[in-house]
Amino acid sequence: MEASNSSSASLLQEKKENRVVLVMLPEPNKDDPLVDKKKEILSERSIDLVFLLHGTNLPSLKMTESTLLEDMITAARILQLDETEWYFTEDDDFGPFSPRNELEALNFIHSITCDLLHFASSEDAELLQALQDQVVDKIVCFANEHAENTAGVRCTGQAEMQLFYWAIKQGVKSKLNIAEFEGLGRGAMATMNLNVGDVAVEIPQSLIICEDTALRSDMRQVLENIDGLASETITLLWSMREHHNVHSEFMPYFAALPKSFNTGLSFGIDALTALEGTLLLEEIIQAKEHLRAQYESLCSTLFASNPEIFSPEFYTWDQFLWACELWYSNSMKVAFPDGKLKTCLVPVAGLLNHSLYPHVMRYSTIDTKTESLKLYVSRPCKSGQQCYLSYGPLPSSNLITFYGFLLKGDNPYDTIPIELDLPQQLDSNNQSLDKGCQISHMVRGTWLSKSQLNRYGLPSRLLAALRNAFLEEDDLQLLQRYPRLSIISKENEAAVLEAILSILKPMLDSMDETNEFSSEDCSWDVNLAMQFKDGQRSLITSICESCSSGLQALGSS
Repeated sequence: MEASNSSSASLLQEKKENRVVLVMLPEPNKDDPLVDKKKEILSERSIDLVFLLHGTNLPSLKMTESTLLEDMITAARILQLDETEWYFTEDDDFGPFSPRNELEALNFIHSITCDLLHFASSEDAELLQALQDQVVDKIVCFANEHAENTAGVRCTGQAEMQLFYWAIKQGVKSKLNIAEFEGLGRGAMATMNLNVGDVAVEIPQSLIICEDTALRSDMRQVLENIDGLASETITLLWSMREHHNVHSEFMPYFAALPKSFNTGLSFGIDALTALEGTLLLEEIIQAKEHLRAQYESLCSTLFASNPEIFSPEFYTWDQFLWACELWYSNSMKVAFPDGKLKTCLVPVAGLLNHSLYPHVMRYSTIDTKTESLKLYVSRPCKSGQQCYLSYGPLPSSNLITFYGFLLKGDNPYDTIPIELDLPQQLDSNNQSLDKGCQISHMVRGTWLSKSQLNRYGLPSRLLAALRNAFLEEDDLQLLQRYPRLSIISKENEAAVLEAILSILKPMLDSMDETNEFSSEDCSWDVNLAMQFKDGQRSLITSICESCSSGLQALGSS
């Protein structure tokens, strides 16, 4: 980033000579696993992280600074990339890379301008406010493009009402109500118009359930005497009993929980049969086997020796599975003031459903001043609308297994992993081969590709790796002379496409479209399994068709 440092120095000099405001986006955090990859993209694209707001023509600021804001957003998108988004980023793709990435980028700039406004002079504040107004306009435009028309109806059930009033009595401050949404089930509904930066709900730290909560109970002595018991297991065991404790301080919360969570962990035989041919089938089987083994281990060490604490009727396999599904589907990672990141259940906040276009994105840190967890709004939410949370960049397989639902529309995190056994003789010192030295790859639906350089809609990193794997001596010499060649030779390209087909075509063939299930008559789990399988079939079909078209084009050229 030497060029960036030089540019920064000149910008600082200009700031001294003119009425300008310096806005700096921080470099990728050193703890970010993608720090080197993000710096590489910034360098390759000559993207600076230092920007100047000019005040010489304030009345027309919205026009003069529009290009500057676009440049800031371009940089912020790269800074907010996650692993999947980075992998599918192409040289001619400047974003948006995903709905999550776009909202993160815009809110990142918004938070920086908020910090600068806090200490700015009146003149600088005028410039910064104009910039922030533009950012908010961008967020509002994004929200309008993805607005939902489904209105909620406030839940009036006894359990929901008791939970809401209990939460308020315990110090929860909420601009949300528990509501029912047609076809979507229970969620959280805004009681007023919420704007960017508003706090949708605030939960006192004392109300957050974590390992500390369990260790304050009479189970502490038993749990602390067991070596190697993970904090997640401690909270799991505590919640299994607390769920039935009529004197529990958290009883209104437990009473409002569903009797069954209907996640992939509860799939029956028919649903598992419907998943045949998908990778999800093995994932669910392995997850259930792991949980069963964990349960059997706990039974032998805890339940028999401590019946006064672990009553048999509260610690059956069904109760254990229910508690596991509770923690998988409702827990959040929360950073506490002591610096520890803990897995927690957060009453009220756990009601918010997941969306690719969430209203709340960042919510994991306890505010030390108020000793509460605050859920800030990242995009506007109108009164009566469902207020969504982001559970993270999760694929459909994860959403089914641990949450029990599928998203409507395309999920950019739905991928098929591909592991390559690359030859050892690759020349990793040759820059033209750098992209091809990776062995872990993935593919997703080709319709998601926006690149004009990539004719197949497949990730360039996978193509580069396979092209390198099939290099002949003549190909290598040609590539060294012309390192920007996208297609090395017809023979090499055909081998690449045939290799991809050899990996994915058997998977597609194993997903037989004929089955004995009727969507009208089958159960919730079979329906969910069939929807997932259809999505996987579409994904793989798009890739196979693209490869076949590529082979036809090579044959006719």
